[in-house]
Amino acid sequence: MDRYSRMVQFLKVLLPLTAIVLLSTVFLLSRSIETDVSVPFSQEDIEDRLAGQVITQPNYRGTTKKGEEVQIESTRVTQGSEGEEPTASLFRGRFGMLNGGEIKLDSNSGLIRPDKGTATFVGDVVITTSDGIQVTTDLLNTSLEEIRGDTPGQVDGTGVIGTFSAGRMQFGTEKKDGPVHILFTDGVKLVYEPTKAER
Repeated sequence: MDRYSRMVQFLKVLLPLTAIVLLSTVFLLSRSIETDVSVPFSQEDIEDRLAGQVITQPNYRGTTKKGEEVQIESTRVTQGSEGEEPTASLFRGRFGMLNGGEIKLDSNSGLIRPDKGTATFVGDVVITTSDGIQVTTDLLNTSLEEIRGDTPGQVDGTGVIGTFSAGRMQFGTEKKDGPVHILFTDGVKLVYEPTKAER
């Protein structure tokens, strides 16, 4: 038997043995993979979410007809029982204007109605503008289709010229393509602080 024939006979034995070893290794490795992956929610959490139809970290993004940015998010939304509106906790919003300015909105809870084009911020509402005005109130109604909002109750705030309060506040455009203005009405009181105005 020449050298070539011996090599062929040797490979006929070696190759099947190698294949068997490789297959055994694959099965041994597959046993070491952890298939019991834990879910980051307890069974009770899952049941509560299913029963109450809870959504976590919802995020609404859109643009107005003029192309301004509208963003509203929350940590948790509950569907609510029959006859009740769904509610969201830690409700936050942002209006991005075309000129680069923005209005930020924060509240304890709220409600968004894309079908009606509205969002309502409820409880410890804080309205902050990029030009240095901060207003607090209990309730704020806003639009999702344009940068517009109003507070039916009293507001307190601070700005570049001092502190103020008013019975009501509105923001939006006075003309179709005009800039966004903030209007305070119903008994406006202003404490002028020259040091703030100088800044």
